[in-house]
Amino acid sequence: MMTANTAWNIWNFRRSLVAGLLSDGHAITVLAPPDESVADIERLGCRFLPLEMRVKGVNPLEDLKLVERFKACFRAERPDVVLSYTIKNNIFGALAADVVSVPFLPNVTGLGTAFLSGRLMQTVAEGLYRRAFRQRQIIFFQNEDDQALFVARRLATTRQSRLLPGSGIDLTRFAPTHLPTANKPPVFLMIARLLRDKGVVEFVEAAHQIRATQPTVRFQLLGAVGAANRSAIDAATLQGWVDKGDVEYLGTTSDVRPAIAAATCVVLPSYREGAARTLIEAAAMARPLIATDVPGCRDVVDPGVSGYLCKVRSADSLTAAIAAFLDLPDAARREMGRSGRAKMEQTFDEALILRAYRQAIVSVAQAA
Repeated sequence: MMTANTAWNIWNFRRSLVAGLLSDGHAITVLAPPDESVADIERLGCRFLPLEMRVKGVNPLEDLKLVERFKACFRAERPDVVLSYTIKNNIFGALAADVVSVPFLPNVTGLGTAFLSGRLMQTVAEGLYRRAFRQRQIIFFQNEDDQALFVARRLATTRQSRLLPGSGIDLTRFAPTHLPTANKPPVFLMIARLLRDKGVVEFVEAAHQIRATQPTVRFQLLGAVGAANRSAIDAATLQGWVDKGDVEYLGTTSDVRPAIAAATCVVLPSYREGAARTLIEAAAMARPLIATDVPGCRDVVDPGVSGYLCKVRSADSLTAAIAAFLDLPDAARREMGRSGRAKMEQTFDEALILRAYRQAIVSVAQAA
């Protein structure tokens, strides 16, 4: 069984893992809140079970109900192992698995807003993690910073923790493409849910500063607006930015590759990531990168080699990085793209993820 806080998460980030495990002969049930990705998941060969949960909520009573839903599902399905992603599924799924005695393998894909919303919220989150992860044999992490934090805060042990290169990347599907021709205006693309924690406000401010002196430079936003998240940007705010003319909004898409191919550089000024999927996809397509010097971003970007890192929560630092990139000759930009692609081939190949999960599944199943 695989569980996450959206069906889309499994379809978008775990599709290759699902295909690999199916090819090994596993039967897979996906347990998640339903969305437009359900039909795609079922076409892969998975069974889908809907999970009722409030992704955004912090109501303890609702979370207790979620634990009960996990327990009921695990008792009814008796999965050989549960592969879990996203915060609530990791925590409350693990608590339920302990009661029902089901092997449970969580993947910490990022710390989320709980670790960015003040000390009280972080303390509550840490207490829940500490209890939920106490009996886990293996816990996957997607960057060294998160792994070190969990060990230092005694939320996990060194023995339990394993490091993965994000979710991996399909190097064939995300093939390198040529940068747009030099006679076209540069395009800086940010792909993310439109959340303040993703650095959207800083991106818009940097766009305003750059275009004040270089009005032909284009800045594009691609991602869902009004997401179920406490730091979500509302539609009215977005429309105000677009009306001022500094950014273009591309909406959402099921395939980011055309947008990446049309971009000169991909930008992610996030406050923290597990492993920045959009940066990984862009680097695989040989795009230079600009990102914040934070966990989950700095693991992907080699400063001065495949792109630039800037200070977190600083529009001025982001503006300086963009200006430095604009000063580069075309040959240097292309070399940055080639370096990023080489790093993806060496470190982020999805085959590494499948191998790690194959070994972990055998280990936790045998220990059960």
